[in-house]
Amino acid sequence: MLLRRVAVGGVLAASAVALAHYAPALPDSAIAKPARQFGLPFSGAPGPDTWLLGQGYGNTTGAYRQRRSTYVNLQGLHAGLDFSAPCGTPVRAIGDGVVAEVDGSHGSPPHNVVIDHAGNLSSLYGHLRVRSPLRVGQRVTRGQVIGESGDSQFTCVSAPHLHLEIRDRSHQRLFNPVPYIAADWETLALAGSFGRGYEYDLAAPRRWQTPESQPEVRRGGRILNEFARPWPPAPGGAR
Repeated sequence: MLLRRVAVGGVLAASAVALAHYAPALPDSAIAKPARQFGLPFSGAPGPDTWLLGQGYGNTTGAYRQRRSTYVNLQGLHAGLDFSAPCGTPVRAIGDGVVAEVDGSHGSPPHNVVIDHAGNLSSLYGHLRVRSPLRVGQRVTRGQVIGESGDSQFTCVSAPHLHLEIRDRSHQRLFNPVPYIAADWETLALAGSFGRGYEYDLAAPRRWQTPESQPEVRRGGRILNEFARPWPPAPGGAR
């Protein structure tokens, strides 16, 4: 009987996750506005031996080059923040909430965690080194360790970093985390290890060129950075 209850519970949990992924996007009126209500996912000061902001959210040069492949379902944009950090660096919840998924279907391997917050917001922590010990349904508090940072290439020397996203609860809308997280972004943007610059559209060269001005992503929407006059050009000259 116990096994049957566990099995039924697993099916229900999986169904809930599936429904979340195929649910309609929530309207603006149901989603908390950005008010720097969250904290950073790491403790301590940034630096070359601790953690740094690697790639920003949005119209980055790295996302532009992969807008028709890796990011085609995210309107061609990098839909989160990448924080460079040595493997094993403790990752902390950015706000109070409830664990919604551990190693769910959101990618960012090898391991990920999703936490639901007030205001119909969810935070995703990707590229964790090992499976988080947290349980689905467990309450967490801001600053609580929820896992360890890892490497998207599984080596701990290739691309060690944490990928952090803020979404609506339906997982259809992905938001710029910068106005949601209280941090000195001007200073954090000064240093980083890869791809923090933004792609220019020379027809509108000031658009989407700062950390704060990046647009929201709608899953499956049209590519936003299919620029007629891009700079820098993609490798090989292909637009």
